[in-house]
Amino acid sequence: MNLLLMKKTLLTVSFLLWLILPGSGQALLTVDDAIGIALKNNFDILVARSSADINKTNNTAGNAGMFPNIGINAADNYAYNNVSLDLSSGSRITSANANSNSFTANTQLNWTLFDGGRMFVTRKKLGEIENLGEIQYKDKVTQTLYTVILAYYDVVRQKQQLASLNEVIRYNEERVKILNASFNAGLVPKTDLLQSQVDLNVYRENAIVQESVIIDAKQILNQWLSRDPVTSFEVVDSIELTYSPDKKELEKRLYAENTQVQSLQKQVEIARLATREFSALRYPWLAVSANYTFLLSTNSANTVTKNQTYGPQAGGALTFPIFNGGNINRQVKVARLQQQAAAFNLENAKIQVNTQMKNALSDYEQVMKLLGLERSNTRLAKENLMIALDRLRLGQTTSLEVRQAEESYSQSLTRLILFKYTAKAAETKLKQLVSTL
Repeated sequence: MNLLLMKKTLLTVSFLLWLILPGSGQALLTVDDAIGIALKNNFDILVARSSADINKTNNTAGNAGMFPNIGINAADNYAYNNVSLDLSSGSRITSANANSNSFTANTQLNWTLFDGGRMFVTRKKLGEIENLGEIQYKDKVTQTLYTVILAYYDVVRQKQQLASLNEVIRYNEERVKILNASFNAGLVPKTDLLQSQVDLNVYRENAIVQESVIIDAKQILNQWLSRDPVTSFEVVDSIELTYSPDKKELEKRLYAENTQVQSLQKQVEIARLATREFSALRYPWLAVSANYTFLLSTNSANTVTKNQTYGPQAGGALTFPIFNGGNINRQVKVARLQQQAAAFNLENAKIQVNTQMKNALSDYEQVMKLLGLERSNTRLAKENLMIALDRLRLGQTTSLEVRQAEESYSQSLTRLILFKYTAKAAETKLKQLVSTL
């Protein structure tokens, strides 16, 4: 019975510890998880998707003016009047409280058969606008994912920074412990012990500040994931660097895959089609119309008390534009200038993305070299710190030397973490430029 009670108590304590321990119950969020959530929830992506869907909805033959307009019209007018009519025969008709009614209904069709080919150009332009919407949606996705990935690895970086601070704190605690024993033995002055305690408190303060930095970084990531900023989660402990950029492949794919370049290429094509649209206004228009009309009119105070007509009608219209104040020429000229501006924007964007790619490549190559050196520096700095602590235990060195070794190791860890994050940022930028995120 006592054994059973002990088991229940242990289970209860374990559950309570799971609830209250720091980080307990926090789901692990991988970078792929973050990307999936962003694709589903990010409002910028959702707005871009809606804009693309609007462009797709507008791409119809009817919107281009290729289909006829058909409508049914009906009207009924009733009048109640006092009437006095003098006829040409000399007779007079008078009526009090005379009523009249006129009812008409018709079905009408209007169809532009030829407008200089403008409707076909418009339909093609609507298709290009739809394609542009999809490219702009893809561009917004790549931009958002780039930001999400950097925000994710910023959390990882800040978490690693906290881990490095905690590691240095443990070495500081060891230094305080050694100096405390040495002071009690009368081997070192109290000032060395006090300084080590001050140094330890400073590192602990830095760790507290770093915890706040991590909270802020997590809230920023949650913001990009469009969820409650205080949503709890954990991230991985390391920044994996397995990317090996192929310079020739990147250059080959840059203009073909970059969404910004693709978007501007579509805008050049849309501007060209707009020029053709305005040019088509110079050609004649041919339209046909047809309707079926029913008319019924009654008048109790008229010589004709009832009039009824019905039947089909058909007609056509041909319009030749001769002069409209030079507006067509003006519109064509403006459209050509807009097409030229779009072409300039395209060439400028090509230069910009090419520069971004070369900068990202250079950053990645240089930081990987720095990373290799800093890994070596970190190993050396840690070995130096361990030796300094052993020498301090044996009374063969001063507290100042150990403090300098701690600072050197701490700074090396900080640089190492920064270089890893910088390499990941350059890798992510290269992938964004060729739309492979």
